[in-house]
Amino acid sequence: MTTEERREEVLRRLQAASQPLTGTRLSRELGVSRQIIVGDVSILRAEGQRIFATPRGYIMPGEDNGQQKITLVCRHSAQEMEAELNAIVDNGGAVLDVIVEHPVYGPLKSDLLLESRRDVKNFLTKMKKCQANPLLVVTGGIHIHTVRVPNEEVLAAIRQELQLLGILVNIA
Repeated sequence: MTTEERREEVLRRLQAASQPLTGTRLSRELGVSRQIIVGDVSILRAEGQRIFATPRGYIMPGEDNGQQKITLVCRHSAQEMEAELNAIVDNGGAVLDVIVEHPVYGPLKSDLLLESRRDVKNFLTKMKKCQANPLLVVTGGIHIHTVRVPNEEVLAAIRQELQLLGILVNIA
């Protein structure tokens, strides 16, 4: 398989996937190193493909099926991150990303795609294992999440729980 054929195969598999695919899985199935897959994905992105790297693997966005994407401004400590993320997914939302405003680099964004408590647990376990600090440490706890919700009722429930936790920042 040539390099171009492999990239086309990576793209085909990502387009067909209903769940994220890890670089490790793709590398094993295509007989190359994970770093080769990382490079292939980077080139596909540079060519304009919408491929997101999430803690669960690579995924291409599908149709939203009438769901809305909203942003929530939050403030909390690293210790409260699990409560925040679970409040969103337990009420029917999906945490698509986190964004912080770095004082030098400007906005920094990381795709998350957390849709369940299991996703949240796996994300937090990976953070702990890698001894990684959450992006919120850059801004004293202030950050933005893009959240996907199916309707206004779900959004209201998420906002209410985040307010009860003292996490949601009210913007006047």
